[in-house]
Amino acid sequence: MHDIEPYWNWRHKYTAEEDDRSPFFGEEHSEFEFTNAVYDHVIHPQWDSIGSATLYAKQIYTDYDEGYVIIELIGEWNDLLHNDIMILKRNIVEHMMAQGIGKFILIGENVLNFHASDEEYYSEWFDEVSDADGWIALLNFRPHVQEDLQRANIDQYFLLGGKLNALQWRTLEPDSLFERVESFVMRRLGA
Repeated sequence: MHDIEPYWNWRHKYTAEEDDRSPFFGEEHSEFEFTNAVYDHVIHPQWDSIGSATLYAKQIYTDYDEGYVIIELIGEWNDLLHNDIMILKRNIVEHMMAQGIGKFILIGENVLNFHASDEEYYSEWFDEVSDADGWIALLNFRPHVQEDLQRANIDQYFLLGGKLNALQWRTLEPDSLFERVESFVMRRLGA
């Protein structure tokens, strides 16, 4: 896991560390010291801690005018032991929503497992973004993670699967990715 870097090809357009509206503003990253780990597996130092012992993130692009953020995740999403959804919601999502963000694109190809608990924070997040004409889309989550989300009935709060799960997002510019995801979302919502 130590050699899996967050997506870096948009860094000339946006870096959360330099965005004073980002929860990651001012973060400094070493290229040589590996300090974060998922259990006993160190992860690349470019990933940002959200406060969880097993789930890390990288805010790879934000457009405040359009009201969206693209966040890449890595690790284990564990609500059962660590209440990761509460940590993500309180430490990252609420900060972003206070900055006018209502559309969330979460990229999960590096989320290795999901362990469910209750739905409270998912429901709260969904209600808040719905009230702001927003949505939460999950891209490229592994099939077994999607199945775990569905088994726990958490998938009702996200748009996931289908074309969203096969999107070759790295070949797109961030605005093109957003437009494509939003068009999928609008079709699914029947708007």
